[in-house]
Amino acid sequence: METLDCRLIDPLARIARLAELRGIRTLVVGLPVRMDGNEGSSAAKVRAFANLLRQRLPDIPLVFVDETLTTSSAAAKLREAGRNARQQKPVIDQAAAVEILNLWMEENAV
Repeated sequence: METLDCRLIDPLARIARLAELRGIRTLVVGLPVRMDGNEGSSAAKVRAFANLLRQRLPDIPLVFVDETLTTSSAAAKLREAGRNARQQKPVIDQAAAVEILNLWMEENAV
């Protein structure tokens, strides 16, 4: 799992390169849905980025996964493992990404 700092690199180029290198067959994107089930401005930004990904990688299916509470779940697991998640944003982002991917894999019996 790799965390991308969009201020330092072009995320579309890096994701395209990773997809090529790793033979990615599906792009799984976390969608920030509000607790009431509605989508806000954060979800709109994610959908806009996903559209750019679809244009860049049209042959790879892209799916959204509701990422509600994945950061909280990841932080709890890191705390259980003795890590201080608050001081390690890249680690918590990676752990949350793993949670999102695991949700998708469970739903799709992969």
